[in-house]
Amino acid sequence: MNQNGFTLLEAIVALVLIASTGIALLNWISANLTTLQHVQAAQQRNDATRNAVAFIETVNPIEQPQGEEIIGAYKIAWEAKVIELLGDTIMYQVGLYDMNVVVSSDDILVAKLTVRQIGFKQYFKHEY
Repeated sequence: MNQNGFTLLEAIVALVLIASTGIALLNWISANLTTLQHVQAAQQRNDATRNAVAFIETVNPIEQPQGEEIIGAYKIAWEAKVIELLGDTIMYQVGLYDMNVVVSSDDILVAKLTVRQIGFKQYFKHEY
């Protein structure tokens, strides 16, 4: 017999091959998009952590043991806990602190970290 065109079986096989290739391609694209979202979230946490550490380095824990500050899209909240007071000298009170820092964006936790920092306060002690 002389045939022109596809038979029904050939058409079904072709559709199955196209559908399975399409599903595999969509799964690959979905996996890549998920990976991209994880990378973007990690980058956001990294940026937030770097900004928070740079800001916290400017905070003196003796004078500001706790507080909040909004910097750009991030809200940085901190609380200082005394590790050790290194004593009073004639001109300074010095202490070692752990600064517990929470960084959030739109009330969503972005990063949580602890920074160890020295706090100091200048004063004059009269000793006669």
